[in-house]
Amino acid sequence: MIDLLTAGRHRRDPASTLASMTHSTLNPATDDATATQPADGSHLELTQAERRAELDLQQLKQLVGLVDYDIDKDPFPVTGWDAIVFVVGNATQTAHYYQSAWGMTLEAYNGPEHGNRDHKAFVLRSGSIRFVVKGAVDPDSPLVAHQAKHGDGVVDIALEVPDVDRCVAQAQKAGATILEEAHDVTDEHGTVRVAAIATYGETRHTLVDRSRYTGPYLPGYVAKNSTLVRRPDAPKRLFQALDHIVGNVELGKMDEWVGFYNKVMGFVNMAEFVGDDIATDYSALMSKVVANGNHRVKFPLNEPAIAKKRSQIDEYLDFYRGPGAQHLALATGDILRTVDELRANGIEFLDTPDSYYEDPELRERIGEVRVPIEELQSRGILVDRDEDGYLLQIFTKPLGDRPTVFFELIERHGSLGFGKGNFKALFVALEREQDIRGNL
Repeated sequence: MIDLLTAGRHRRDPASTLASMTHSTLNPATDDATATQPADGSHLELTQAERRAELDLQQLKQLVGLVDYDIDKDPFPVTGWDAIVFVVGNATQTAHYYQSAWGMTLEAYNGPEHGNRDHKAFVLRSGSIRFVVKGAVDPDSPLVAHQAKHGDGVVDIALEVPDVDRCVAQAQKAGATILEEAHDVTDEHGTVRVAAIATYGETRHTLVDRSRYTGPYLPGYVAKNSTLVRRPDAPKRLFQALDHIVGNVELGKMDEWVGFYNKVMGFVNMAEFVGDDIATDYSALMSKVVANGNHRVKFPLNEPAIAKKRSQIDEYLDFYRGPGAQHLALATGDILRTVDELRANGIEFLDTPDSYYEDPELRERIGEVRVPIEELQSRGILVDRDEDGYLLQIFTKPLGDRPTVFFELIERHGSLGFGKGNFKALFVALEREQDIRGNL
């Protein structure tokens, strides 16, 4: 285990309907939101990362479906995402990729120049999202074995919490595996309190309270700016927040991990997809979604289902060599411009056939959206509508050599769902790619 510091139905949680009551107006060209104040009685507060990104609560309600809830009744209160930590084969090149292709900003670094002989680590940001990419320097680093087994992927989904000790006590009481007991890490910028618990596969959740810290990331890291020169008309950023992270687990293990998040972390069941909702003529899977109290953190959990051929989940489990984080959904206020920018930067997306957009049932179901369907069709963007509104989404091809990790871009307009109406179209597109790779 590598730690953060060194190495057929759809159910809704009643609280989720709160998110659709109030929305800010996003300017699609800039992703700026009209400044608004939280409603009286709201328990919601912006995280440090959201304030730095100049986001506001109303914008977050639209971007990621943020809801209000009573934190005092939560035995394991989670404020939001802290960092998504990747282990990769070449952190230097990966950091450059996320800056040049995805428009992220480099803000901190740790490596041999600063006493870390084991690995290099680059901290990147877009909006309120923080990525940390780590690559081994020492041939004997544990990161070498991890990357050789799994390929490039997410090793740590670090969560911001207001009380690390309270969360650890709840985790111990509920029977979770504690990887790191609560402890302080200190430097001249202050103190960070951290702990870590195990989740599916070799993934961990580091629990972080940085309320007493003003440094660029964690003790041991130094501020670092990119030398990349962006073109004058480049957008400020291409995505603003992290909507959800999908975890793939083995057949028969989905309910076990749903129970883990319910029992250990107090997450609520937000949605469930089974049967025809999530199957094609050839492959099938099952999925349930859990979320923390304010819905900043959402985890769809997938397992394969028995079908004629191997599903995308089977392929992931084979090539990642076990359970892990399959994809990250990045929230944007203007998916059209983001897709155009990313394509110009060389990012490849799954193809959507023209028949998807020409289907009269689709057009009747989705109604009017903010742009003509033809604009979505020319970019391959999917659209779905539920009782609360609609969403636009698109999926990249795998980001690395193995067919494992990929990204989703999502633009929400009231909808709190996950694109249920697009599942079949998405899975058919994924099956086409699997077939090309010889893995269907």
